[in-house]
Amino acid sequence: MRSSNIFSPLFFAAAAAAAAFFQGVDGFQVSPMHSTGTRLSGLPLSSLRTSTSPRQSSRLYGATDDDNQWDESPNDPKEDLGFFDSIKSWFRSEEGREDVRTYSTSLALALILRLLVIEPRYIPSLSMYPTFEVGDQLAVEKVTKRIRPLERNEVVVFNPPIAFRQVLEGSYSVSPTETAQKAREALIKRIVAVAGDKVEVTGGRLYINGVKQDEPFTAENAAYEFGPVLVPAGKYLVLGDNRNHSLDGHIWGFLPEGNVIGRAVFIYWPPWRVGNDGMY
Repeated sequence: MRSSNIFSPLFFAAAAAAAAFFQGVDGFQVSPMHSTGTRLSGLPLSSLRTSTSPRQSSRLYGATDDDNQWDESPNDPKEDLGFFDSIKSWFRSEEGREDVRTYSTSLALALILRLLVIEPRYIPSLSMYPTFEVGDQLAVEKVTKRIRPLERNEVVVFNPPIAFRQVLEGSYSVSPTETAQKAREALIKRIVAVAGDKVEVTGGRLYINGVKQDEPFTAENAAYEFGPVLVPAGKYLVLGDNRNHSLDGHIWGFLPEGNVIGRAVFIYWPPWRVGNDGMY
């Protein structure tokens, strides 16, 4: 499971800062395109005037009696500034300083939110189908795991344990480079058992403490046998909803509590899949 860049707060904060920054630079404007090509702009020149009165001509243009002159309006000093000079001028202005403070604060808040509160993730595989499909983007909340314990049937995002890497190296034809990359990517699974639970998968169904579980969120019955095992203290057993197509706890074992990043709370993209169906 990978970090999403499309709906990231940092992305929008940076984009907004850049847009406001360039709009604030004196002399920097985006002109619309017309069917005839790029719009050009500049200081207009007045029409060529022929002097009919020597005295009037000298008075208007400072020219000799028999000269014809182009009448050009004086240039605005700001328009003579180069691009980088305009940026420096904007930074020195009160408006520029205020914009920098505003967007610096927004960027700092976005970073804090992403690191400590909530972050976007996207789904790269079908291991959690039908709850999640490839390309789904979801919000992962990081706060409540410190307030209340994680429970059965909750969907969590976590850093892979060491056993996950060992399985990749020992049982799958994966190159060292690919193994290292996959071992760094966060995973998403469903908690099916917590510390102290006795777990068994038999006849395609999951049993917790001897009770068959109702799991409407799974794609199909499991085609493997697992357990019975007892979940150790400080650990969880996590499985993918697509039971027969998920590299999960029935292969690499238990998930340490400290590896959990947060709870998956809702899908925000694509629009037709917005919601939290199946995320108990």
